[in-house]
Amino acid sequence: MNAKLFVLLFAVAGAAVCADAPTASAGKPAPGFTLKDASGKTVTLKDYRGKVVLLDFWATWCTGCKQEMPWFVDFQTKYGAKKFAVVGVAMDDDGWKSLRPFLKEHSEFRYKMLAGDQATAERYGSADALPDTFLIDKKGNLVEAYHGVVDRDAVEANIQALLAKH
Repeated sequence: MNAKLFVLLFAVAGAAVCADAPTASAGKPAPGFTLKDASGKTVTLKDYRGKVVLLDFWATWCTGCKQEMPWFVDFQTKYGAKKFAVVGVAMDDDGWKSLRPFLKEHSEFRYKMLAGDQATAERYGSADALPDTFLIDKKGNLVEAYHGVVDRDAVEANIQALLAKH
């Protein structure tokens, strides 16, 4: 087999494997995860059952991510007592090595932060670009996926609507 044909077949086979990988889709259960927080405690999505969750995949180097973070702090402050939680999943390659100093410098970002991994990002279809944000209902179902910087007002309206549901 010539080299060009082999490369083409390899690329097509790789695309087929990627296409079959499970990713998050609206109306279906959000993919579970098991990640570590700053203290080393294991955190899972199931820990948030009964709450509306804004799950944000971000990185310390991502400008759009840093633009959204004050909005997410505001949402956590406004709605945290109403069964709402913001969970940040940092996708920096070196994990807590970059995340700890960033969070120390930006102590205003007061919501749960986790060190992410590629497998979790891929299950959410969030492996290619950041920020990626997902809204999950109280039953653990994915309701909305936002790729790129979110529309603050639209996200807040969706949070309010989900919190109003019993």
